[in-house]
Amino acid sequence: MAKAGDILDHPVTGEKIIFRKTAKDTSGDLMQADVIMRPHGFVAAEHVHPLQEERFEVLSGSVKFRVNGVKREVRAGEITVVPPRTPHVWWNDGDQEAHVLVDVRPALRFDEFFETFFGLAQAGKVDKKTGLPNLLVMALILREFEKEITLAQPPVAAQRVLFGLLAPVGRLLGYQGHYAYPR
Repeated sequence: MAKAGDILDHPVTGEKIIFRKTAKDTSGDLMQADVIMRPHGFVAAEHVHPLQEERFEVLSGSVKFRVNGVKREVRAGEITVVPPRTPHVWWNDGDQEAHVLVDVRPALRFDEFFETFFGLAQAGKVDKKTGLPNLLVMALILREFEKEITLAQPPVAAQRVLFGLLAPVGRLLGYQGHYAYPR
């Protein structure tokens, strides 16, 4: 379980997360983390948080966001807030590292999602280009963390059907919906 001060690193996407506050620290109200994104780093997929608001404050560097189809560059000192149920993705296409303070409210199990997703990357179980695990593992993870995150596409109803069919196959093959981050 994540705790304040823990550092997670995704070697493919170039993201490093340093937890300031976890769900446990805030009784589920807030997950707060510094995200350091190397030059040309990226978030693995456009996604939606069904119940959570995500607030991004760029502390240094700049990052590009696509929120609900609208692309925008956010520089140091600027803030972007993404409401629940809003498709978004962000990346650093610059040559300098970017440092972003991220607040997620309510926290739910978002810190556990990051431990799982980054733990798979640390174990070398993600695609070397996209940073995503195989579809059977994705099905299990997205079912495990369906309150925290869904893909932006296909529609959620289609994801539920598809992942509902694939998850049992993944389990039969020994995959899980939750992975520990190596410490």
